[in-house]
Order: sequence, then C-alpha cells, then structure tokens
Amino acid sequence: MAKRGGFPGGGMPGNMNNLMKQAQKMQKQMEENQKALEEKEYTASAGGGAVEVTVSGKKEITKVSLKEEVVDPDDIEMLEDLIMAATNEALRKMEEEAGAAMAKLTGGLGGMGGGFPF
Repeated sequence: MAKRGGFPGGGMPGNMNNLMKQAQKMQKQMEENQKALEEKEYTASAGGGAVEVTVSGKKEITKVSLKEEVVDPDDIEMLEDLIMAATNEALRKMEEEAGAAMAKLTGGLGGMGGGFPF
C-alpha cells in the first residue's frame, strides 16, 4: 500500500517558507500604514462650519473650533449636538481611510486569513 500524505517532492516546505515571508512583509506594511494613519489628522464641521473638530488617527480630539455666533448660553444643547456631529464625522473619515488602506494592503483578501485555501 502506498503511503499517503507527507510532502510530495519536498515542495511544501518551500511554499510554506514563501508564505511566511509574504506574511512577514504584509505585517511590516500594516505596521507602517498604521503608524502613518496615526500621524494624520481628520477634520469635519457641522452647522455650516460653525463648529469644526479635528481628530488624530489615534482617535484623539486635537482641536475644536467654534464660531462666536454658535455660542448661545440659552441653547447649550444645540452647541453640544453640533460638536458631537462634527466629532463623529471626523472619526468616520478617519475610519474610512483606515479601512481603505487595509483593503489596499490585503488586496481584497477580506481580512487576515480570508481567501486562503486552508
């Protein structure tokens, strides 16, 4: 009876080596992309530009700018809503760019592990 399994012709170890090298290269690229994204800033505004919020790629608010006319002591709630809307939009922009960078890097693999035949 013939023996089944194993590595026919010794080809599999070489392929595994190549796969490991590709995975290491992808990991290095992912780390570089992550660092670059963290250094960027994303700005969004609300209320026709009355409120502007800037966030970093580390999801930290780095700047809030308010136009004088939006500061109404009798309507604090509106100002709070505008700040929240601008902040959420800036964070959405940051997440969108991070997702696009990841998709470009993985080449449509659908995330780590997706698309591999095992």
